[in-house]
Amino acid sequence: MSILQKSTEIAGGPVRSADPRMTSGSARRIMSLDAVRGLVIFTMIYVNDIAGVSRAIVPAWMRHYQGPDGMTFVDLVFPAFLFIVGMSVPVALGARLNRGEPLGKCLLHVVARTLSLLFLGILIVNGSPDSDAMGWSARLWSTLMFLSALLAFAALIPARRSGPTPERERVFRRVTMMLRVIGFVSLVILALAFRGENGRRIITLSPFSIRTEWYGILGLIGWAYLVAALVFLTFRNHRTALLACVVLLFCLYPADCTGAFEGFWLARIVDIGGTLGSQGAIAVAGVLLASILLAPDVTTVRARARFALLFMAGCAAGAWLLHGLYGINKNSATPSWCLWACAITAGLWLLFYFTADVRPRSRAARIAVPFAIAGGNVLLAYLLAGMLPSALDLLGLDGWYARLAQPDLAHAVARSLGCAVFVLALTAGLNRLGFRLKL
Repeated sequence: MSILQKSTEIAGGPVRSADPRMTSGSARRIMSLDAVRGLVIFTMIYVNDIAGVSRAIVPAWMRHYQGPDGMTFVDLVFPAFLFIVGMSVPVALGARLNRGEPLGKCLLHVVARTLSLLFLGILIVNGSPDSDAMGWSARLWSTLMFLSALLAFAALIPARRSGPTPERERVFRRVTMMLRVIGFVSLVILALAFRGENGRRIITLSPFSIRTEWYGILGLIGWAYLVAALVFLTFRNHRTALLACVVLLFCLYPADCTGAFEGFWLARIVDIGGTLGSQGAIAVAGVLLASILLAPDVTTVRARARFALLFMAGCAAGAWLLHGLYGINKNSATPSWCLWACAITAGLWLLFYFTADVRPRSRAARIAVPFAIAGGNVLLAYLLAGMLPSALDLLGLDGWYARLAQPDLAHAVARSLGCAVFVLALTAGLNRLGFRLKL
């Protein structure tokens, strides 16, 4: 299963709630998690697209905050995703443990997912090759890289309406394996073929090295997932221990700022204070909030709402108290920015929880349905959105696409909203056809 598309099976049985409709079996999806994931990926595609529009057209509040202290709604998209990744960890890994899967196999699964995300993140963030240095089209390289990634993590699933048989399932598994082999081999070849400015490479064979100036969005998600998964596998749903881990991870940031990790081998691989500390803390905070869906002592809607509200209040208070130390800054991953993101995302989840999980047949729940569908396979949506610019350029449509946003802000917003709707509709269509991504 993809890190961005986790099964939301419930460890230890169905989610208990005051609403009996939420207990419809031992293996079900938590609609509120899918809905928040879908809303976040929709917003991510929108803000990434509108970021390419002239600053003269798009106001500052629709872009990442420019300055040392502050944020816009755009700066909340990435941490919101980290938080939801964390919320999915106890649900997905808990289901594995509940089925009797050995801890070692779970750890291997976590490491494989993390490495896959790191590899994809490195390829994407380095995805600006030099056509002259490579001898062939940079936009073709980028398009092939995304297509190869889609194949490398493809999972073909027989449609239910066609009545899948064991023979059909075996055929689908073989085709899936063939596509994955083609995809992985292609990714390796493309990584080796890459040449950037001054002949810069992604992978150097002699001596062996991998360029990791930073890991890209997917890579950062991979590190946060690794932290959250290890914390959960160690402490499971022990809320006091999870809270202690969140606090400890936040402490890594000031420790790093004071030079506590200078010379430490891990600091040469990853940013301990920001990536493992602050961003890892956001994901573990998501684990903490999701624990109330699995805890036997928090089974009513009122109890879960009370915990979520106290969680939000605590995060907001912490963000306010720490503001004076480091300010609010996304690029630096300051604790105040992280805590505001946790509080706001928790509030967003609580809203979807009331509308989608507690009363799934209400009119309000219908609002969550499109987002929940979009949240079913967000890695696929992310890669499709990433491939779109290079594909348009390759087809000679980049100029036409740019002109769609040129007249004024209304045209720019309409284009970016249309882009997000198109990508998510394409994702939903591929899912219905049985094409998914699984790490």
